[in-house]
Parts: sequence; structure tokens; C-alpha cells
Amino acid sequence: MKKSLSFVLLLFFAYGILSAANSKFVVVIDAGHGGKDSGAIRGDYREKDINLAVALGLGQLIEKNYNDVEVVYTRKTDVFVDLNKRADIANKAKANLFISIHTNSTLAKTTTVAGTDVYILGLARSEENLEVAKRENSVILLEDDYSTKYEGFDPNSPESSIIFEFMTNKFMEQSLEFASFVQSDMKDVAGRVDRGVFQAGFLVLRKISAPSVLIELGFVSNPDEARFLYSKAGQQSMAVAIYSGFKKYKRNFDKKQGKLVIDANDKNNKNDSLAVIKDKKDKAVAASKTPAIPAVTDAKDGQIEYRVQFYISPNILPDNSPAFKGLSPVSYYKDGNNYKYTYGSTTDMGQIAKTLKDVRLEFKDAFIVKFKDGKRVIN
Repeated sequence: MKKSLSFVLLLFFAYGILSAANSKFVVVIDAGHGGKDSGAIRGDYREKDINLAVALGLGQLIEKNYNDVEVVYTRKTDVFVDLNKRADIANKAKANLFISIHTNSTLAKTTTVAGTDVYILGLARSEENLEVAKRENSVILLEDDYSTKYEGFDPNSPESSIIFEFMTNKFMEQSLEFASFVQSDMKDVAGRVDRGVFQAGFLVLRKISAPSVLIELGFVSNPDEARFLYSKAGQQSMAVAIYSGFKKYKRNFDKKQGKLVIDANDKNNKNDSLAVIKDKKDKAVAASKTPAIPAVTDAKDGQIEYRVQFYISPNILPDNSPAFKGLSPVSYYKDGNNYKYTYGSTTDMGQIAKTLKDVRLEFKDAFIVKFKDGKRVIN
């Protein structure tokens, strides 16, 4: 009897350990290029080296500061990894987030163009973004039997990219949220030029079953930026900026899972804890019960529109409530017993990303939500 009880307890303990392990947030960090694929090259500066150094630096920061996050790398050394193998690694690990790190370049040998771009999966809307995707996708030409593996995809043909027009990315909202965090912190934390958040058809993102982004750190074809990106200080600065964006994304992820832990020493988390206090103060202001006006949108029937959610209250607040810190006009939708307030409405992801940056000047934890025909859409 005692042996049976001991065996049951052992099984229960083992199950607890496995459950705890499986509950970890998994981030897959992909250092672009590698091995026989050097990526962009200018003189002694090789893209694959920059990408790997920043990827390892980012992973170390996450591993050092998060016990509940598992970091998986597509490569930790100078080796060549097929694009579809990178997706396989992420999907096998059941990734919660995929971060692909690259370095940009121009056709010209030298340029004064500088700055960071962050991309999510989609159809490129400009010739420049299409060229970036074509350059990154051309890696498949180094792979064996690439035509079969990628179903006849030709990285040099603009017509091949049309496949991304018809792809439904159910992780677009989360991908855009993380991309916006990173792009903002590239400017605020690393002091880089903000070139924006875009969509483009990257094969490495195509089959990832998780929110995913591709980051172009800067231009190796810009001598000054190349020197910065090749220096240890520059690589650490870029890793810290991406890590800062990751912290914000992870905090929002935990909040949605009901697992947020308030750290009194974290200024951003202080804003979270103050939300309850603000709600109590707003009850007195809400006496007039003037409802917020509906969102004005350019979306047609059936189109997806994006808004920035910035505030939650158990009450309907007047449209001039001090809680909105001057944002006007705002709209709200009801979710359970709470009213969730949003600002802005557009079908243009680039525009909503800019709106998000403005809103975060006052509401650090604001994020983008998606609507269709006036109703909130999840994924």
C-alpha cells in the first residue's frame, strides 16, 4: 500500500514538473543567414555575424531575467539553416513568439540611408519593401531542391509574392503589437532612426504558427551604421532595445493570461496598478454618464479595422473624462462587466502603428485591437 501511494505521489510530482515546464512562454530567436550564406557584405562587415551576435545577446538577456521563458535558437553558431527548417524549429517548440534578426543593405555599395525597419508577414505595399523581401528570400537559392520545397516560389519574381496577398495571418494583431514595441524602443532605447513597421512577404515567416516579426537592424551599406552594428557596444544596444520591446509584449501577454505580477520598482507596472485607483476616482466624474462617441472609421463592410485600446473601466465614462488624458474622440466596447476604451480607427496598419506610439506617451500599456463590422475580432 505504501509503495503504491509512493508511486502515485511520484507520478503526481512528475506531472507537476512537466506541466510547469509546458506552461513556459517560448520565444524562438532566429539569427538570419549563417554558414555559406553571409547575407549582406560590405568590406569586412558581414550580416551573418551581426545577426548572430545580437540574437545571442537578446537570448542571454531574456534567460537572465525570466524564469518562465524558454529561449530557443534556430542557430547559435555560424551554420547554414534552411528557411523552412527555421519554421520547423519554431513550430516544434510550440513558440509563443518568433523573432528573426537581420541587417539591411542597399544596391549601392555605400549609402547614407540608416535606421531600423520591423516587418510582419503580408504583401509588400512598396517597391522598397518588396526588394527587402526578395533579398532575404533569395537565401533559398542556396538550398537543395528549393523549387520543390517552396512549391515553385521564385524569389526574383514579383509575381511569386502575390501568394502573400491571399494568406490569412491569424497572428497579425499580436505580431503588429510586438513589432510596434520593438520599433519604438529602437528609437527610444537604442537611439536609432525609426523607419517604421511594414508588411512584406518573407518566406521565413510564412509557416510560423505564432506571432512573428523580422527585424532589419540597420544598413551594412552605411559605413557609420555598419561600424556601430559590428561593434560590441552597438550589438548590445540593439539586443537591449529588442529586449525592452519583449518585456512590454510579455507583460501584456501575462496580463491577458491573468498572470501579471506587479513590481513596485517597475515604472511601467506602476501604471497597471494605478488603473484601479483611477477607476475609483472616475466614478465621481462619471455622474453625467455621457457616453463616448462611436469610432469614425474608413473601413467598409467586411474590412478589418484597427484601433488602439488604452483604458478599461467598470463604468461608462464621459467623453471628456480626465482619465483619457486629452484623447478625443474615443470609443468603447463592452467586454464582460468592463468597458474597454479605444482611440483611432483605420484600415492602415502603418497609421495605427503611429497612433499607438502617440498614445503610449500617456498610456504605456496601450495596444492594438482589431475590429470587423464594428465587432472586436480575436486573431
